[in-house]
Amino acid sequence: MTLLLLVIPLLGFILVNIPPAGSLRKPLIACPLLLSLLQVVLMIFPEAGWWTAFEAGPSVLPFLRVDGISMLMLLAIGLVVAASSAISIPMIRDDTQRHNFVNLVLLSLLGMNGMVMVTDLFSLYVFLEIVSVCSFILIALCGEREMFQGAFTYIILSAVATMLMLTSIAILFLYAGNTSFTTLAAAIAAQQGNAMVLFGVVLFLIGLFIKGGIVPFHGWLPDAYSSSVAPVSILLAGIVTKVSGVYTLIRLVTEVFGPTPRTNEVLLFVGTLSIVAGALGALGQRDFKRMLAYSSISQVGYIVLSLGAGNALGIAGAIFHLFNHTVFKTQLFMNATAVEEQTGSRDLERMGGLASRMPVTGWTSIIAFLSAAGIPPLAGFWSKLVIVMALVRSGHEIYMMIAILASLLTLAYFLTLQRKVFFGEIVEEFKDVREAGWLVTAPALVFAAIIVITGLAIPFLLNTIILPIGSIL
Repeated sequence: MTLLLLVIPLLGFILVNIPPAGSLRKPLIACPLLLSLLQVVLMIFPEAGWWTAFEAGPSVLPFLRVDGISMLMLLAIGLVVAASSAISIPMIRDDTQRHNFVNLVLLSLLGMNGMVMVTDLFSLYVFLEIVSVCSFILIALCGEREMFQGAFTYIILSAVATMLMLTSIAILFLYAGNTSFTTLAAAIAAQQGNAMVLFGVVLFLIGLFIKGGIVPFHGWLPDAYSSSVAPVSILLAGIVTKVSGVYTLIRLVTEVFGPTPRTNEVLLFVGTLSIVAGALGALGQRDFKRMLAYSSISQVGYIVLSLGAGNALGIAGAIFHLFNHTVFKTQLFMNATAVEEQTGSRDLERMGGLASRMPVTGWTSIIAFLSAAGIPPLAGFWSKLVIVMALVRSGHEIYMMIAILASLLTLAYFLTLQRKVFFGEIVEEFKDVREAGWLVTAPALVFAAIIVITGLAIPFLLNTIILPIGSIL
């Protein structure tokens, strides 16, 4: 499986860059869509099929492995890349931009797959940089001034994160002798009182906070999300920052750095700060995509807070909410794309009553926002419940109360968004607006179905997938 998940995107990248005969070139724009859908099928049916013959043993690729958490993330990666690729077909009309988008998405797919399978810190850094370079080119894809500003902000902060991570890897290598997760974990555990080792760990954590857009290192995120062309916003908000910052943080804290009491206190404080600051920031926005960007910062805070609980239930809650956040935030950015495409605006103050003209967009948006706000029985409610239980069991009742109260802020800004965009009297200017095309609405329906099914299937998922996650790491 490991070999195939790297080879498939690489072959796709080579294929789209071999100049084919004229009429054969156009279908290649669907290459990322088809390959990501194939990845989704592989993750849903991991033990069935011919592709298991491509399994590479530890002797071939010793720094890669696939466990249950990796498979969940590979499924999420496949889903978001498929949605972004489908929406790019009607949205990106210039041939050169479309060709560049296809190439960069395939490389991002390769990089993200590598990041969730790798078991070596330096290899992780290499895959992370592949994704970062692709990301800031994607942000500036259409060459507009606003896009260059967003990409520039991202480049600056990403360069700082790169410097911190490389310094950290060098320090930890000096004490461990190599950069495999197993060796590093043993060396860090044996050097608990060593100030230089602690300094190396702190540098890497700050680098991940920057990559994940976690407060107070979130400055690049609203500009990058809102200035990008729609398929890129979906890719960045849906999965790139989740894999680059949040998933990597969970994996390294639990498997390499160790969930020490001091680390947990930092995670609890930073997670809470992100929840509150992101929610307050979202309340003050009138741009659809910027509101969703600040909402992302707040929801990532819940994931970090759950990780800071420092117990198996907290890890399970962090991974579960990471998956749910990937799904409902991708859904909301698809809804924003549909609204912007049909109205030509993202200004919340100019809109109203669009649900009567765009019913699929309106109702799928409601499902996603209810899940984000933690309303039962949708998926987001269950992951937030697991987070609350983890905080109670670890004796962090104050953080638990803040998390619950902040959910009211989430409900407030999403109700404001729904009222201003989809409900009330239709604005005269948009009376002739129609639903977006099927390449936009079909992925929205699929993601809404995932939110509902995950929520309703919780009695089965809880004991078979979610709770066992906490004991994997």
